[in-house]
Amino acid sequence: MPTALTRRAGRLVVAVLATALALPGVPADAATPPEPAAPHLTWSDCQDGFQCSTAPVPLDYDQPTGAQIQLALIKLPATDPAKRIGTLFVNFGGPGASGLQRLRERGKWPWLFSPELRSRFDVVSWDPRGIANSTAVRCFDTEADQQAFFGSFPEMPGDPSGEAPFFAASKDLADRCGQKAGNILQHVSTANTARDLDVLRRAVGDQKLTYHGISYGTFLGAVYANLFPDRIRAMVFDGSMDFVGSATGHDGTGRTVPLDTRQDVPRGISDTFDQFLKQCTAAGPDCAFSSGDPKAKWTEIMTRAQRGPITVPGADGPETWTYSGIINTAGDLSDLRGWPDIADLLQRLYDARTTVTAARTASTTGEQYTSNRTEAFNAIQCTDSDVPADPAIYSRYAASEDQRVPYFGRIGALDMMSCAYWKAKDTDRYTGPWNRWTSAPILVINNRYDPSTPLHGAQDGAAELARAKVFVTDGFGHSSMYAPSTCTEQVKRNYLISGTFPAAGKTCGLDANPFVTQ
Repeated sequence: MPTALTRRAGRLVVAVLATALALPGVPADAATPPEPAAPHLTWSDCQDGFQCSTAPVPLDYDQPTGAQIQLALIKLPATDPAKRIGTLFVNFGGPGASGLQRLRERGKWPWLFSPELRSRFDVVSWDPRGIANSTAVRCFDTEADQQAFFGSFPEMPGDPSGEAPFFAASKDLADRCGQKAGNILQHVSTANTARDLDVLRRAVGDQKLTYHGISYGTFLGAVYANLFPDRIRAMVFDGSMDFVGSATGHDGTGRTVPLDTRQDVPRGISDTFDQFLKQCTAAGPDCAFSSGDPKAKWTEIMTRAQRGPITVPGADGPETWTYSGIINTAGDLSDLRGWPDIADLLQRLYDARTTVTAARTASTTGEQYTSNRTEAFNAIQCTDSDVPADPAIYSRYAASEDQRVPYFGRIGALDMMSCAYWKAKDTDRYTGPWNRWTSAPILVINNRYDPSTPLHGAQDGAAELARAKVFVTDGFGHSSMYAPSTCTEQVKRNYLISGTFPAAGKTCGLDANPFVTQ
């Protein structure tokens, strides 16, 4: 599942520059190479009102006139050119998600980009370096090799018995990427993506950046804000993170505590799952799992699954659900559109009986591997964040977290397992400082119950920044993208258009119960 989100360390460009400015006789321009020239963007129609382009940027910003890579961009032009303010750059997170694909899918969602907002901005997204249609991380020779590898990848283990094959496959992925991806792996940090973003800002002609970062896109926003603090017009962080916790861990815990354990993602999942059960009960017959006591039914399902797999009817015949598979699916709560399907599955599991009868093992991925998203996710995440290198640490935390946060604890301990074996390093990755004074204050939006970016992490991250204010949507799901709230969109829109923050004490709710058909 796409829980999580992640972070940085390396050469502190900002710190070096600050030191150079403080030393007598050291010219400021000696600290960093010159900025690369802004590329000329040629936009062409690419269906459904969108325009597409490509931009060359340096592979290595320490050598800005050296090797180049290509970035793929997509634009939804402002609907009222006469009132156009500029460009709103959007990063949809992941890391590893294609901005081209997601803007096509979601650029006209009114709770994310209202008609009023789209009238004032060209909305632009891009595939960051390493991802999809840009110069990409490729870890397999053919798509068939990729399909075969991920098709047989073990599910995240729900108990210690499944750890050995999961660890081995995670190492295999790291090794394959190290062998086949080439030198892009040494230049795929979010710090370099932030430098790309500044090149793109100059390419569209904006004096300062207007930005909406979602999920891991908030980490990109925080890095940009500290590399280029005087170049910000407006920034929204939506489903935000603890940036120190993600990059290095507080008090240097990055090398001793798994990434999403120290971000407390398991607690975020567990608290959101409690809301899932409450909303299901409130929805009554509109939720398939609402009859009786949903919490007691959940406990019974998991008790039975610990004894053996559960077989249920499926669209393509009987499906076998293991304890691990149930946990991974039930914890995939980011997108509220998926909640009815989870409720339906849980009711089918409750109605079934434990069995060892041979049946098709149910897939918990829900997608075909037709892109490099998984490879890019690991390449970026493992580059940005300090993580333990000893697999035994992950096993210990999986066991202890299962006690602290029943069912979901080990997800946070094991979901970045390939990073334990990752060898590639980007010396330009960013680890702070995080509190440089920015030319505009930053608006941080978070749902009260977010399974991927828990509210306390968003609050901690905002406190790490020099100028940030947190607005809480009284709802659940991951970011405003997956938790529709036209009220929250208006808060975001007012800030992006005029710089206006919501009044103190204001909050917003969601537009509807996720189980109730509108």
